[in-house]
Amino acid sequence: MTARRGRSPRPARSAAPSSSRPADPGRVHTGECERIGDDLGGIAVHIGARVSSAAAPGEILVSQTVRDLVVGSGIEFADSGARTLKGVPGEWRLFAVAPQ
Repeated sequence: MTARRGRSPRPARSAAPSSSRPADPGRVHTGECERIGDDLGGIAVHIGARVSSAAAPGEILVSQTVRDLVVGSGIEFADSGARTLKGVPGEWRLFAVAPQ
């Protein structure tokens, strides 16, 4: 699941000119989801929500899963450190997409 559409974090960053970008943080995680009626659920959805809550306004924050999947894309990341995500086992390393 990704919180924003696109093949990588780059489209989310460049989707709008900087003057018109919303202050809402960008967040991306990917994983297997479950369809529950008309809704989506599962651990990937939960992790995506937790990554979302960790992002600052204007920041595009991704899980290490996403960073690993886009190796070779030219997208650069800044390590945001390991975090404990509420309701998710273990620590999760998060990364901010570096400005282009």
